[in-house]
Amino acid sequence: MYPVYKNISVREKCEEVKVFFPPQHQNCQPGLEYLMMPRPISINPYYVGSCKLKDKVAIITGGDSGIGRAVSYAFAKEGADLAISYYNEDKDANETKEFIEKLGRKCLLIPGDLKKEEMSTIVAEKTIKCFGKIDILVNNHAVQFVQNSILDISAEQLDLTFKTNIYPFFYMTKAVLPYLKKGASIINTTSITAYKGEPLLIDYSATKGAILTFTRSLSQSLIKDGIRVNGVAPGPIWTPLIPASFSAEQVETFGSGTSKVPMNRAGQPFEVATSYVFLASDDSSYMSGQVLHPNGGEIVGS
Repeated sequence: MYPVYKNISVREKCEEVKVFFPPQHQNCQPGLEYLMMPRPISINPYYVGSCKLKDKVAIITGGDSGIGRAVSYAFAKEGADLAISYYNEDKDANETKEFIEKLGRKCLLIPGDLKKEEMSTIVAEKTIKCFGKIDILVNNHAVQFVQNSILDISAEQLDLTFKTNIYPFFYMTKAVLPYLKKGASIINTTSITAYKGEPLLIDYSATKGAILTFTRSLSQSLIKDGIRVNGVAPGPIWTPLIPASFSAEQVETFGSGTSKVPMNRAGQPFEVATSYVFLASDDSSYMSGQVLHPNGGEIVGS
């Protein structure tokens, strides 16, 4: 499923698909990874962990696929056990769990709707029951809906986007905070759109801006407790959210069309995952309230 590429680096493998993806579209959010062609590259086979997260316990929302899956694999390689919260993508989630266990770590799957505040409490309590502690929270899940104009964004869509993308970040943080100890890490997934905007994703971009400010404010609130809060703002990354959001024609040039970045290609999830490893580990012990930018070379304001 995740081969070691003979006589070719993973970077070169990414370059092979840097311009065109096969046209494809999925009529569900946030999308299903097992249907994608080509499959996202979730793990770098040459990446060797060095116990940066040995015996840590991490909760990753949306950890079943896309960036969340890649982060789960990288954390597992670094010695962490995982609790993965996801919506209803059972096939993707079970595939992720199977691979984490092949890496020698434990994985707890917790399906449910994080738009409901009580679900965050369930995630925290099940994680504590299974592992006895929580060291890392990665708020990562999201949805996005393409609209040509703000006039096309209904009140229902606006409500759904905010209730999915930002409300649960508050809910999950509140649910896990009583269990976090000094040295714990919270990492929030924002986006390049929080800095540059995106005319086709106005409501999504607004939630990502909210996550950016949430990260900075929360970091100041929790720094006295020794809990660090940081973020990651990916650029265009090949995840299930892309065919679930864009038309087949837009998918074909994703990362090199209207979403073109200096590297002229979409990123792969594994290329983002090590940013999360850095922020979760003691390597970033002097950082809080900061955001990393794995975005294909785009220069954005801090």
